[in-house]
Amino acid sequence: MPTHASHVLVVEDDEVTRAKLAGYLEAAGHRVSEAADGADMREAFAAEQIDLVLLDINLPGEDGLDLTRDIRRRSDVGIILVTGRTDDVDRIVGLEIGADDYVTKPFNPRELLARVKTLLRRTMGTARVDAVHKTFAGWTFDTRTRRLVSPQGERLSLTRAEYELLSTLVEHPGMVLGRERLLSHITHRTWDPSDRTIDVLVRRLRQKIEPDPKLPEFIITAHGEGYIFAAEVSER
Repeated sequence: MPTHASHVLVVEDDEVTRAKLAGYLEAAGHRVSEAADGADMREAFAAEQIDLVLLDINLPGEDGLDLTRDIRRRSDVGIILVTGRTDDVDRIVGLEIGADDYVTKPFNPRELLARVKTLLRRTMGTARVDAVHKTFAGWTFDTRTRRLVSPQGERLSLTRAEYELLSTLVEHPGMVLGRERLLSHITHRTWDPSDRTIDVLVRRLRQKIEPDPKLPEFIITAHGEGYIFAAEVSER
């Protein structure tokens, strides 16, 4: 295995599912570690550098949502939740508390690997090569380092999904961007009307950058169409 192979941690209590996930990832050239629960996951984090976590929601004891919160307190590593098709509420909560994406069981191997590849591109810092500082309404956003600084000089932390969404919005100020286009850019997943990923990410971003998230000034909803970034954006 090449030393530069990305390191993916699979957290799944079912041995058969865990082995299947690990097999897909290893066949695609990734280095894989496995964990059956939260304790195993923490040991893996303490022992080595992890680039991405594939995390099952329905774990015994500490479930995937608890572990997502725990990971986010200490790391901005990429997190993809593994969910059942009936886990809509948990999936939305997972995105709200910091997960970057999700896959549903039973998973299509090609779809799974595409999601992993997309998120790892961001994890490994190869998704964007421009080092432009964008400014809007007193905010400063470095699109390479993901450094977002408020008008008061406070640095805010962004998850990778939040970063990709804000990057897309500031690159197209004043334009209506549909949910399908935004979702394709962030996750390369095809949008369907029941998919609320973009709405959840917009809500998270509004909580961080809007003076009043309930009356947004920057990220405006275009009803029936998508979202508009209404602030004036400049580069420096």
